[in-house]
Amino acid sequence: MRRRQFVAVALAGAIAATATACGETENTRARDKGSAATVLNIGMPNGPQTENHNPFLTTSSAASLGYRWQIYEPLMMWNPVKPADPFRPWLASKAEWTPDYRSVTVTVRENATWSDGKPVTAADVAFTYNLLKENEGLNIAATPYSSVTTSGNQVTLGFSSPQFVNQQKIIAQVPIVPQHIWSTIKQPGTDINKNPVGSGAYTLKSFTPQTTTLALRPGGYWQDPPKIKELRYTSYTDNNAQTTALANGESEWSFVFIPNVKTVFVGKDPANHKVWAPPVLGIHGLYVNTTRKPFDNPALRRAMNMVINREDIFQQASAGYFHPLVTSVTGLPSPAGDSYVDPAYKGQQHRVDVDGAKQVLTGAGFRYSGDKLLDPSGKPVTLTLTDPAGWSDYQTSLEIVKDNLAKIGITATVDKANQDAWFRNVEEGKFDATFRWTNGGTTPYDIYQTVMDGRLLKPIGKASPAGNFGRFDSPEATAALVAYANATDAAARTAALATLQKTFVEQTPMIPVGADNVGSAYSTKNWTGWPDDTNAYGAGQPTQPNAADVVQRLRPAGS
Repeated sequence: MRRRQFVAVALAGAIAATATACGETENTRARDKGSAATVLNIGMPNGPQTENHNPFLTTSSAASLGYRWQIYEPLMMWNPVKPADPFRPWLASKAEWTPDYRSVTVTVRENATWSDGKPVTAADVAFTYNLLKENEGLNIAATPYSSVTTSGNQVTLGFSSPQFVNQQKIIAQVPIVPQHIWSTIKQPGTDINKNPVGSGAYTLKSFTPQTTTLALRPGGYWQDPPKIKELRYTSYTDNNAQTTALANGESEWSFVFIPNVKTVFVGKDPANHKVWAPPVLGIHGLYVNTTRKPFDNPALRRAMNMVINREDIFQQASAGYFHPLVTSVTGLPSPAGDSYVDPAYKGQQHRVDVDGAKQVLTGAGFRYSGDKLLDPSGKPVTLTLTDPAGWSDYQTSLEIVKDNLAKIGITATVDKANQDAWFRNVEEGKFDATFRWTNGGTTPYDIYQTVMDGRLLKPIGKASPAGNFGRFDSPEATAALVAYANATDAAARTAALATLQKTFVEQTPMIPVGADNVGSAYSTKNWTGWPDDTNAYGAGQPTQPNAADVVQRLRPAGS
């Protein structure tokens, strides 16, 4: 899940930001003259950037800061905050899937133009998907494209397997590019796209390692143009610098973890400084290596789950907002996952139960020597909890888990790992337990697939970068994942999901704690219309495809 990759970098140091006096910006000067704001200042704590406007590369400056989605557009808009909602038309006026989800036909709107004035056509859309089909490095989602055909202003994409669980990756997360430009690019996987030409409302005005500025197109955009004349993306050195910029008004929109957020940011201007962290269908929590004794015993994993205090982790490690609390025993966050919870688990919420956990353990052959837990062979139960040293939220989480496990006699130690070594060891199964995230998507499939997919099962020492880090081996869960992905009706998907939830609850391959979020820290001083709980029309995160929709909806304050 790519969102966590950003947080991993951003959390490299604890934040002790203090706001300076409110900085002067072009917007404040405009207000002083009685004029409306014209510029939106967007920030990310990602450090100096190397110029790269390639919209397909997750490592490019365009992806790191998020401005690729203001220049290039997807066919449809998908709302990860309300994943079950219908897709909304964008560069395509509609998208129609076949009942078996092996093909989708999109109708390309006929009034769109590229920023160089040439029309956007079905041929451009077909070219884009053929580009992915023929270049494995650009096909980030590993979508199994089998055919791409056109008829008039329609494009039909065919797939070698059903794509029900990947709809958003295909029609809402692929930036469409112009054939007349990209057909001349010899190395599309490495080209920096120096002069980007897109269908979006903005064009590149200037680039420096610190700030990228986009300007509103002078005309030709297919819908009413946004009210914002310029978007200025500043890449701050770290969380500390980004938070200071938000607090003093220099930055107006960001996705950044802010410890003590009420004091450091919101309290500096309560009327205008806001944070919104809506949960999505992706979670994080404690992965347990199920190949290591005695943690191969599901009773031990269930008991661990029963004593880990999710509320403490939420309040202390996530500042009470950043990773929304997951309370359902199924691991599904609310409200995004509510409609998917099996009737057998409706209303069943996690609660800390130390005495109950001890009963589970002694009933499974574990016993106590004083306050120390012994496994059925008589050995003390110990484990090492590991995460990168710089990930302050996860390190705090591990300390809480360590104290929680001590209540049932488990001796845990915390390893502050090197980040590169941690990634390698987790993927190769060389760990006892670790906090990590799952993938996310339109359904719970991505969550459970990351944790329980036997198709990703690898021997210890062989990397499994796509998931199943805990080496969980359940043929029933794997069969249910396959059934869910291949189902052609809701009843079959519901049955498969029931099996997945039962396995997850009873065998506890991973202990869920919090949800991922696609929200933001933002200011309403100059611009209003942001997504929030009263109007959750899309992701608030400026690096998501929805960012183009957010900018489209913003209005000058007071207008």
